[in-house]
Amino acid sequence: MPPLVIPPLATAAVLGAVLVGRWAVREFRRVNAELDALKAGKAKAPVDRAQLRKLRRDPESGVYRPD
Repeated sequence: MPPLVIPPLATAAVLGAVLVGRWAVREFRRVNAELDALKAGKAKAPVDRAQLRKLRRDPESGVYRPD
């Protein structure tokens, strides 16, 4: 009986490895495309730093808090 069980399990393992490999390649390409877009400056509009709140260090606790 064991010789009949091993080939389907081996086939399932090979099929699973192929599917995981294809998923990994697609993820790798997707992440690289995002990084390339960031390098090209197409990802987001620049932030206006004048509108951001300033942080000041609290001398008693040492924690940075908004002004």
